[in-house]
This record gives sequence, structure tokens and C-alpha cells, in this order.
Amino acid sequence: MRNLDITTLRSFVAVADSGGVTRAAGFLHLTQSAVSMQIKRLEETLGLNLLDRAGRGIALTASGEQLLAFARRMVALNDEAIGRLTDQAFEGEITLGVPRDIVYPVIPRVLQRCNAAFPRVRVQLVTSYTTRLKEMFGRGECDLMLTTESTGGSDCETLCELPLRWIGTPGGAVWRHRPLRLAFGRRCMFRPKAIAALDAAGIDWEMAVDSDSDRTIEATVSADLAVSAVLEGTEPSHLSRIDHGGALPDLPAQKINLYGGGSGDPIAEELGDLLRKNFAGPLVAPIRAVG
Repeated sequence: MRNLDITTLRSFVAVADSGGVTRAAGFLHLTQSAVSMQIKRLEETLGLNLLDRAGRGIALTASGEQLLAFARRMVALNDEAIGRLTDQAFEGEITLGVPRDIVYPVIPRVLQRCNAAFPRVRVQLVTSYTTRLKEMFGRGECDLMLTTESTGGSDCETLCELPLRWIGTPGGAVWRHRPLRLAFGRRCMFRPKAIAALDAAGIDWEMAVDSDSDRTIEATVSADLAVSAVLEGTEPSHLSRIDHGGALPDLPAQKINLYGGGSGDPIAEELGDLLRKNFAGPLVAPIRAVG
């Protein structure tokens, strides 16, 4: 009698869900060779080819697609049994990647509620730019990831869509000056959108600060030496939206997308639900007119 091994099934599901051995290895915290060996062992046990390796990527064969449904159920049942019998449900570590500009105000609430509901789960928060986070997610270094992007896609879930708003220091006047002085990080995805809007409106501008430091950007804007742009509701408490009365161009909306929310991992699913609920409502942030 042949028995299917849960460890190999778990690797198979991870490869199917992530679309490749590299990302699956990152999610499972294993080497690529270890995952490949487990898939090979599973194929040898069944005497079937489960993955079609002929193309550039990895696709499931007909047998692989048939096995996937069984594998999901068997892995889920195994995890449920372990959790019920050993009281280790929702225990472990998960890595969440979040762009720096949308950490506040939602993420602290999510982390607090996650800790209260699942005290034995450690959430490792990684903050960076969307481009770098997507690279990390592609290598399996993040289990869940939020991004700020112009569009969505079949590989992600859009949680909400928010407009970009010009921000400055309360009572500031630099937004009236021309050329308009800007403060954006070098790799900030909002930077080219703000510049494009200004160019389309025929407004001269200059970059007041060139830095990757959020603190430097905020200090420059706080000193009324430049303006910047953030998603509505994510303004730092010491900065405000600029009530420019049409003197500055409108900026495009951006989507907040969730990647990895449907991975099947119970901890990731629970954290994903918390993110969905907290981004579904209005983002609370101080709103004061500037100028």
C-alpha cells in the first residue's frame, strides 16, 4: 500500500499556488532543491508527472490538477487535526510587506488586533517601496504584501482605491510659489505621477530634496520648503492637505492591492481578512486646510 506524505503534498500545493519552485521555497522556508526533491518523490510515489516543465514556467499536468484538489483537503485536514489536538492553531510567524506611505493609520490597528486575536502568531512587518516589495514577494520573502499601484490584476486583490492629495505644512504658503518646490523620495511611485500632472498643467516645478529618507521628506515639507503628495487619509498628523482652490492639478487615484491573501495558509488568510476589513472603511486622518 502506498501512502501520500503530507510534507510532499504541502510542497506541491505551494508550487501550484505560487507558480514556481523558487517562490514556493521561500514560502516554505526551504531550499529550491529540497522542494524539487519533494515534488520528484511525490511523482515517483504516484508514478505520474504532476508538473509540465516544457515551457518557460511551470504548469500542472492533467494529473497534477486532479491531485491538487485532494492535496488541499489533505493538508487542511492535517493542519486542523494538529491544531485541535495540540492547541497550536494560529501559531507561527508570517511576514507582511507594506509600502512606507500606507503604514499609517491602518497597519498599527491591524497588528494590534492580530496580536489580540492570535497572540502566538508573530507578524514580521517589512516596509519599503512597492517595487522592492514586489521583488521580495517574487522571491518568497513575504507571505502577504500590500502595494500602491495604478492598476490591479489577476494575481492580486484590490482592497480600495484612493485619490492622491497634495500635502504641506499647516498654514504654509510654498504651494503658491513658482516654480513649485517638490519633495519626493527617489523611488516613490507618486513622484512621476505628480510631475506628469504638473507638466500637463504647464506648472513649472523643481525638486527641493532628493533623498530616500521619509524623515527628510517630511522635515522639508514641515518647514514649508516644499510640497508632496500622499494617498487621501494617510497624511502624517503634522501635515495637511492643501486647499489650493484649483491652483494645483488634480492627481490620479491609486489602488491598494493585496498579494498572497488567497494562499490557503490559515494565518495568512486571517491576516488578509483583517487587512480587508480595515481598508474597507474610511481611513481616519486629521484634515486641516493649508493656506
